Amino acid sequence: MNYIEELGTRAKAAKTEIAKASALEKNHILETIAKMLRADENIDKILFENQKDIDNAAANGIKEAMVDRLRLTKERIFDMADACILLTNLKDVVGEVVEGNVMPNGMKITKLRVPMGVIGIIYESRPNVTVDAATLCIKSGNAVILRGGKEAFNSNKALMDIMREAVKDCGFSSDIVQLVEDTSRETSVMMMKANGYIDVLIPRGGAGLIKAVVENATVPVIETGSGNCHIYIDDIADINMAVNITDNGKTQRPSVCNALETCLVHKDIAEKFLPKLKIQLDKHNVELRGCGETIRILGDCVKPADDEDYATEYNDYIMSIKVVSSIDEAIAHIAKYSTGHSECIITERLKSAEKFQKEVDSACVYVNCSTRFTDGGEFGLGAEIGISTQRLHARGPMGLKELTTFKYLINGSGQVR
Repeated sequence: MNYIEELGTRAKAAKTEIAKASALEKNHILETIAKMLRADENIDKILFENQKDIDNAAANGIKEAMVDRLRLTKERIFDMADACILLTNLKDVVGEVVEGNVMPNGMKITKLRVPMGVIGIIYESRPNVTVDAATLCIKSGNAVILRGGKEAFNSNKALMDIMREAVKDCGFSSDIVQLVEDTSRETSVMMMKANGYIDVLIPRGGAGLIKAVVENATVPVIETGSGNCHIYIDDIADINMAVNITDNGKTQRPSVCNALETCLVHKDIAEKFLPKLKIQLDKHNVELRGCGETIRILGDCVKPADDEDYATEYNDYIMSIKVVSSIDEAIAHIAKYSTGHSECIITERLKSAEKFQKEVDSACVYVNCSTRFTDGGEFGLGAEIGISTQRLHARGPMGLKELTTFKYLINGSGQVR
């Protein structure tokens, strides 16, 4: 039995406890986690361990935008605690009757929402995911095995120790939530092959991680997508709105998956829009890479963009720009390069808005608002496990319902076939 199978065995033994827990019991666990996260001594411990990760990242030459994904502050820790309380306010979906009917022979069939069982999550960098993922799994009645990246190990371990203590204090097995403490590549592969121990595996991170899991896992996978997100500025658009939304989508937090990477601009508005956008993006020292027309309008400060640029999720203060001749060209560009995450159109024309939302095949398609809203909390789902870009079972922000499955209850009175 390998290391992951040992964790899986403990998770399987604990999953029944959380699966049958009442809403009150699960909420009590979440409230206890929130309380312990806010405790001064635990905040000091978390920040101390997080600083180790920050120092290691700096020593390894990791870009500042990526270091920001690692960084915890007292405010961010309180945000994690607040997210726990938000989950307690959400309806418990476990046990929900999805549908039911009575057959002609008198059998009563009920479709019931139930937990997945043991969920495995492989993720990178952001230690807040440790709390978000664990608490979502608790609320949805699942046991969870978390495997974060080595760059955030100290932070993740501190957070997990606090959550395991909280779960135990509430009278449940601490093995409901577990952290993989071996961050070698081998443990990732073990999780991908842990059939019989892990019921579903969710990768959350960059394109490389997601590709590796999807291609190598024998365990069922819910694919969360990398975010090569686009904004299209239509020929009839409010320029100030377009500048503000593009700036927000690119610079508010460039390292996250719902940040903008490419701006497409209709040729009839490009000469008015692009100089104003550059003024705003210059405040954040955003590097621009663009087509020939973009370079003509903005000058040599723009680096020439190629296919690789348009296909890249930068996670940094870099943006690709392309001037297009029509909304159809913009939609075709998105179809070619998008990862199917989040796209936006800025327009004052209803017909353009409707066309864009109908024809763009991404999980989230926006009109006149920022792609930064692609988030479980912003969608009213509470914390999220990730943004699914697949089409089976879950798509878009994955909240509580996406962490459940179904079973059928059939009640009869002696019927035979």
